Amino acid sequence: MKKEIAVPEIGESISSGILAAWLKDDGATVAEGEEIFELETDKATLGVPSPAAGVLHRGASEGDEVAVGQVVGRIDTESSGITQDAEPGDESKESAPETLSPAVRRVVAEHGVDPAKVTGTGKDGRITKEDALAVAREGSRKPTETAQRASTTGSLSAPSMPTNERQRRVPLSNLRKRIAENLVYSRQSSAHVTTFNEIDMSAVMEIRARHKESFSAQHGVRLGFMSFFVKAAQCALEAYPEVNAYLDGTDVLYNDYVSIGVALSSEKGLLTPVIKDVATRDFASIEKQIIDFIDRANAKRLKPDEMVGATFTISNGGVFGSLLSTPIPSPPQTAVLGMHAIEKRPVVVADQILARPMMYAALTYDHRMIDGREAVLFLGKIKELIEDPTRLLLGL
Repeated sequence: MKKEIAVPEIGESISSGILAAWLKDDGATVAEGEEIFELETDKATLGVPSPAAGVLHRGASEGDEVAVGQVVGRIDTESSGITQDAEPGDESKESAPETLSPAVRRVVAEHGVDPAKVTGTGKDGRITKEDALAVAREGSRKPTETAQRASTTGSLSAPSMPTNERQRRVPLSNLRKRIAENLVYSRQSSAHVTTFNEIDMSAVMEIRARHKESFSAQHGVRLGFMSFFVKAAQCALEAYPEVNAYLDGTDVLYNDYVSIGVALSSEKGLLTPVIKDVATRDFASIEKQIIDFIDRANAKRLKPDEMVGATFTISNGGVFGSLLSTPIPSPPQTAVLGMHAIEKRPVVVADQILARPMMYAALTYDHRMIDGREAVLFLGKIKELIEDPTRLLLGL
């Protein structure tokens, strides 16, 4: 019996993706539920599990664009050996990878070259490294949909340059292309301004030190800084609703709810999963959600629908040691908050110079939508709530 491997439903807004990589060789024996390929969309990369146990027979190549519901391979549930089960006319496509040298395999993997489209010039028609590189170079010259869109919003990069033997050319991932497009579009379509403040983290750090053990014991998760900033941002957005709104043509669309994107770094690039309806969440719920996002981002299990719907975003460059930055809002959002590294600095407290753990905070906003006064007051509200976190608990 042969079980079809179909591209699964991965979100309401997603109809297709890129088969980024096969995780199992053609003819390999796989277990039911074992991840067999990675599907890359413009929002996330997902591992897709095998629908049954048996022998894998691929039906699509790495780099192919595949639609939801499309069959990309089959599982032979009755076969006990490694067999070939290609459709008529697919022999060259299926068998070609098995005859490639390690050098050619590396070029194919790095450049997304389809071996079936390469004419081999080696002995007995075998594909050489130079044959694969020639096809890769030719493919890099062809205009893509992303490049065509970029021509109307601005080039994503400098013109393509020739490479030498000490360089290698790797195509941008679908996710990276979308990030690049969004950032270029955001910069070119908005009037961005950044305002800064610095926050004394003493009170939050004292609360964490005093309650971290009991919090962890009761909720099964540690109390981090992000939950304080998420709740502070929620309160500030409710106090200054224009920061939670965005321009839609000649109208202003106000969001009467707060959903906050939390920027995370992954091996595939920047991911920003969304904590929905923050007003309904407590600190423990937020911390659990963030840990869950991190774990599933590393395992490539975040769903595309979890990346959309944010009304505001928080980016924490401080985890990498960043002292100061000017983050870019993601359209259609109007603003983004940047957190940074906590460092002890001398500050004046009650006419005394004391060493305090301080953090620079940055708010980048669309000046077409928000005046400087509101932006400064919004960031000041966050500073006020973090420096006196009891206000978060009392709703002040």
